[in-house]
Amino acid sequence: MNASAAHPETFPALVLNADFRPLSYYPLSLWSWQETVKAVFLDRVNIVSQYEKRVHSPTFEMQLPSVVALKQYVRPALYPAFTRFNVFLRDRFSCQYCGCKSDLTFDHLIPRSRGGQTRWDNVVTACAPCNLRKGGLMPAAAGMHPYQHPTRPTVFELHRNGRLFPPNYLHESWLDYLYWDTELDP
Repeated sequence: MNASAAHPETFPALVLNADFRPLSYYPLSLWSWQETVKAVFLDRVNIVSQYEKRVHSPTFEMQLPSVVALKQYVRPALYPAFTRFNVFLRDRFSCQYCGCKSDLTFDHLIPRSRGGQTRWDNVVTACAPCNLRKGGLMPAAAGMHPYQHPTRPTVFELHRNGRLFPPNYLHESWLDYLYWDTELDP
């Protein structure tokens, strides 16, 4: 990125916890330059690295931070919220019946029509064709069994899976703090 030609909007800051680990890998913990400057002025973060780009007002000028670390450690929750996105992340964005990575939905192993609940241990990622094929049947009746039994993941498991999907853009100043594991077992 050409720092001298870009607008400040294109300068997000990587946000690290006080232990210098990212708050989140997927989505990557980023703040806009405005949020970052505000946190600097409120003395909530330490600037770890900076862009060459400067912002200024009539009486003040500063380099935009590219990496900041929180001054107070934020204890991560042990278990993430149940959301569609987190189910997909747990299942590594692939259908648990055929492995397809497109047209994803989620499927209730015990169908809702049979009393199945929307919970971590009853929902898996499924592509639309597999979900339609299974319909309201139980896995055994449909002859469709998920690759892995669904369980409630920890935040650490979701972070591990998130590192399988690096974002399209990573600024060079962020690389010392990010660890993208592409060698994890699928």
